[in-house]
Amino acid sequence: MDNFHHDGTPLAGTPLTRAVLEIDEYAAGLGWDQPARLFALVDTAQLRAEEPSLAAQLAPGAHQDETAGTYTPVEQEALPAGTALDEFLGTVAWPGAVAGCALTVERLMLPPSAEESVPDGLDGSRLAEWVAAHPERQEVRMTVAVLRDGARDSALRLRDKDSATEVLTGGGLVPGLADALAATFED
Repeated sequence: MDNFHHDGTPLAGTPLTRAVLEIDEYAAGLGWDQPARLFALVDTAQLRAEEPSLAAQLAPGAHQDETAGTYTPVEQEALPAGTALDEFLGTVAWPGAVAGCALTVERLMLPPSAEESVPDGLDGSRLAEWVAAHPERQEVRMTVAVLRDGARDSALRLRDKDSATEVLTGGGLVPGLADALAATFED
């Protein structure tokens, strides 16, 4: 037995991984060169009990037992234009009904072999320009999710391997972004 559904999407072990892959697939459907998107993760069973009409729209045909222990991503308003991501996340506060949050964002990355050739002394914008001009740069979409209880997961999709079967998943792939998301739940 392989690790993929009949439609080619990866099978996911935990509810958090399933939510991350659902958001990754949603972002993939929007195409590349998209702004960062923030999502609240709500307990699907709780959503179904408190907002039955909304739950029916988000998971039509799903039965109560199928949604137990799962999370429904709810996209938030667009991030303000021109605001740095870390500054924006510093302003986010979640109501108690939100079990977790997720963010999808595109970045340029270099393979480890190229990181050794980064010139010394480049600041943020000059470093970004240098990476953008590097022939080995890779565009990547990162989807990172955290729960209030500390659980984390993430998915990475490379633009040149833009397929659900090529998505990398793991809790420690983007630790800095996961830390920033986790901080949105601290008082």
